[in-house]
Order: sequence, then structure tokens, then C-alpha cells
Amino acid sequence: MDTLKREVLSQRVRQVKPSGIRKFFDIINTMPDVISLGVGEPDFVTPVHIRQAGIRSIELGHTRYTSNFGMIELREELAAMLHRRYGLTYDPTSELLVTVGVSEGVDLAMRTIIDPGDEVISPDPGYVAYEADIIFAGGVPVPVPTYAQYEFGVRASEIAAAITPRTKMILLGNPNNPTGAVIPQVELEGIAKLAIEHDLIVAIDEVYSRLVYDQEHRSIASLPGMRERTILLDGFSKAYAMTGWRIGYVAAPAHILEAMLKIHQYTIMCAGTAPQEAAIQALRHGENDVRRMYEDYSRRRRMFVDGLNRIGLNCCEPRGAFYAFPYVGASGMTDEDFAEKLLFEEHVAVVPGSAFGLAGKDYVRCAYCTAYDQLEEALVRIDRFLKKYSTGSST
Repeated sequence: MDTLKREVLSQRVRQVKPSGIRKFFDIINTMPDVISLGVGEPDFVTPVHIRQAGIRSIELGHTRYTSNFGMIELREELAAMLHRRYGLTYDPTSELLVTVGVSEGVDLAMRTIIDPGDEVISPDPGYVAYEADIIFAGGVPVPVPTYAQYEFGVRASEIAAAITPRTKMILLGNPNNPTGAVIPQVELEGIAKLAIEHDLIVAIDEVYSRLVYDQEHRSIASLPGMRERTILLDGFSKAYAMTGWRIGYVAAPAHILEAMLKIHQYTIMCAGTAPQEAAIQALRHGENDVRRMYEDYSRRRRMFVDGLNRIGLNCCEPRGAFYAFPYVGASGMTDEDFAEKLLFEEHVAVVPGSAFGLAGKDYVRCAYCTAYDQLEEALVRIDRFLKKYSTGSST
């Protein structure tokens, strides 16, 4: 059989590395008795009344396409929610788009705004899909490192230093995955000022916005002058434990959303009908569920982060999401070696921080969205692992 004499894969695809997270997921699936702190997925099941709304949708035969924008009833509920939370007014007929998860929204934002060679500034460490989506759109990722001494909060001064004539967008996750950092209000205002001064678009992923601890979440879109230059991305996965339903949304000015719709309608058509009806139920009747899960995460956060520090893994306090990001460099191992040895020797799965960017080197991400007793047992196993290597014993 003749073989192709040319490289068939696009340069963009070849430029993107496989996800560093998936490597560990594949190993975990082959091992018993693993406590997984690697998956950023709530251990809660979708609340029963939301599940029933999805089931009812199917039983009623609601199995056809919806509008490319998504169901108008869902968009109206989203518009009302954004007004309640942030005082923002979006037209549900032209400024809201229902997506297949927030991940689709991020991809749409990049492909809609970015031309080949445009630079996109984003904090490092950051969610693994950000860099990939920038590259797939032909853009140039410009990572801005964040530091434990500032609780990994991105600083406006460092974003300012990264701006060049090629900069077109600032891409933020607030709260941040993997660090749990929340951008301080003064820095958020500073970033908004930079965006206006340099005429930049801000795309902000706020999928963890309902999981902000000890303070109120504020969206950058609500700051003066920012609504018209912000692409607000959010969804139902984390707040309502609806990861598998794949429902997110974009709120943006009409001319930007109309352009995003072009890509959405040719690649996705529309989000699933039953998930959309479940999302309507979540917005109308799910507030008590959000509060219940939030309080449980808050309790786990306090215990787990205190426990990490107690056993010798320095960890700053995460202000949002459900991740802890402890420093493992003092163990003498790289973050990848630490994660691999911990998995095979103690059956605890964490993700190397370097999977999220160069600034994540020597850290690991621990998702504390698993059961309280499992977190306690994970701390016992990690403590045993650290003591084993601190005494110089070998495997």
C-alpha cells in the first residue's frame, strides 16, 4: 500500500500537546482502590428535580432541534439571572447563546475574534484548553505567570507588561482552574482599565462563579465600560453538578454573538433539547441545591487545605472553585514524578501542575470535590508517602 508522502496533520494540531490530565485518567481506570483528586467533577449527582425535568422532556417527545441560539425560555431565564447577580442587561433574543458546555464557548470566542498571529494573554497556570483553543484559532498564547505569594491571583501590572501591538484579547478564568485563585477586585479593575485603554476584548470563563468563598463574586463585565468588550462564559456543570449534560452559555454584545453563532450553527447546530429543559429547571428551582453543595465544598476546602499544610505541603488558600494547589518541590521530586509515584504507591491521583503551564511546575492540583472521608484518607496516604521519602527509603 502506498503511503502519503506529505504530512497530513495540520501544523496547528501538531503544535498542541495531548492533555496532561488525560494520561492520569487512563491509568486510574485500570487501578482499584484509587482516591481520585484528579477529576474536576462534582461528586454530587445532578439534583433529582433537574434530572426529572430532563427525563420529562424526553418522555414528552421533545427530541427535535431547538433554535441555534438555544431555547428562548432558557435564554430568558439566563438574562434574568445575570441581571439579578450583576445588574447586567442582555437581550435574550440576540445577546445570549446556549452552548455545549463552557468549553464550546471558549472555542467559539477564540475562533470568532482571533486572526492568525493575534496574541492572547492568559494567566499561567490556567485551564488546559485555553492554550489549545488559542492555537487552534491561529493565535499566539502569551502566558502571564502567577505566584503563590499572591495566592496565584493575576496582577494587572504583569498583564500590562505583556501587551504588545499584536495583543487582541485577554482570556481569564475567574475563579481559576487549577489554582482556585480569585482575581482581587483592585486587579480586576486594573485589567478592565487596560482593556479599555488598549481596545482589547476580554473573554472570561466564570464556570466556578457560584463557588467563591468568603467574598462576593463580581464579573468584569459589570465594571464600567466593560460590557461592550466582554465575552462572558458560564455554565451549569459545576454549580448544579451537571457536567455530563454539557450545557453552557455565552453572553456578549449582539454583533459579537451573531458572529459566534455562525460557527456554532455550522459545527454544533444547537445544544441538546433535554439538557436545555433541565437547565431551565435548574435556574428556576435549583438555588437551594447550589447553596447546599457550596456549603459542603466550603467545609471540605477548610479541612483539606489545613490538612495539606499540616503534613508539610505548603498550600495557599484557594478562594474559589474546588481545587487546592500545593507545592511539592520540597519533596525532591518533580511534580510529574510526585504524581506518578503517589498514584502507583499510595493509589491517590493528583495532576501535575506543569500540565497547566510552566508556572505550575513543582505544584500539583488536588480536586477536593470528592467525599469528605475520602479526602481524609487521601491525607493519610499522602502523609505516609511524604514520610517515606523524607526518610530516604526507596521503593
